[in-house]
Amino acid sequence: MFVPWTRYAEVTDALAAMADGITVGDPAAAGTEMGPLVSARQQERVLGYIARGRAEGARQVTTRKADDLPAHGWFVPPTVFADVTNDMTIAREEIFGPVLCVIGYETVDEAVTMANDSEFGLSGSVFTTDIEAGLALSDRIQSGTFGVNAFGNDITAPFGGVKGSGLGREMGPEGLEEYVEYQSVLVPSA
Repeated sequence: MFVPWTRYAEVTDALAAMADGITVGDPAAAGTEMGPLVSARQQERVLGYIARGRAEGARQVTTRKADDLPAHGWFVPPTVFADVTNDMTIAREEIFGPVLCVIGYETVDEAVTMANDSEFGLSGSVFTTDIEAGLALSDRIQSGTFGVNAFGNDITAPFGGVKGSGLGREMGPEGLEEYVEYQSVLVPSA
């Protein structure tokens, strides 16, 4: 998450409080907001990224530890890092776990440059009071999906990434293309 330096501390504190307040547990239990990861291998992978983030100098601003989570299941605590630079491993690789990196910026141009300085491009969002400026950013950010004051997917619209974030599209009319066999028929004129 790219955050202007002018609001960096405020946003980082709010994100840490939100992540520390997430109810983690049995996904079938009422009130649970986040369940376990899919496998022990993925749990180890994500915990490895968290350890690497700390080792590379990122500051973990969430306080929950793995010991605070249910003992049965592949749980990982929701983790927010501050003081992340765009060259750190946790900022450059797809973690696929509950880890958020907060990266500060001075200008919108700087944020766009950092956002596009990635081998991935699945989705992105901007949250702004200026919708026109948000729409203008959508033209500058290299991602398959982009939201202005929104995050998520519309099942009637195509979904898929650019660069190293996959090939093709799913959902929407474009997602059906994969299942269509086209035939060209040529009839020479007599």
